[in-house]
Amino acid sequence: MKITSFVITLTVATALVAFAQEGTVEDVKHGAKKAGETVKDGLETAGQKTKEAAETVGEKTKETAKTVGRKTKETAQTVGQKTKETAKTVHRKSKRALNKAKAETSEQQSTNQTPNTPSPTDR
Repeated sequence: MKITSFVITLTVATALVAFAQEGTVEDVKHGAKKAGETVKDGLETAGQKTKEAAETVGEKTKETAKTVGRKTKETAQTVGQKTKETAKTVHRKSKRALNKAKAETSEQQSTNQTPNTPSPTDR
């Protein structure tokens, strides 16, 4: 009888250990599944945030490019206008200087002309 009860006790104990291990394995599986889902959710969130950030950067880059283009066009127009004004001023001043030089040359020619009458020393 002692041997029979010992065998029964040993069998029950073995069964309990087996069930306990099976429960632990199930717990580990369940924990791993939850961890995998958490990682998956984290990656999806990170992917979504990255996509949103890339879209924002793209929009900002586009806006900046438009602003730079507009400012460059305005600067080119301003430079062109200033160049045109400077050219007109230079032309006007050059024309004045030329007219003044012509007037001075005419004056010198009129005062430097020798008289048509012979001088008394020419005889």
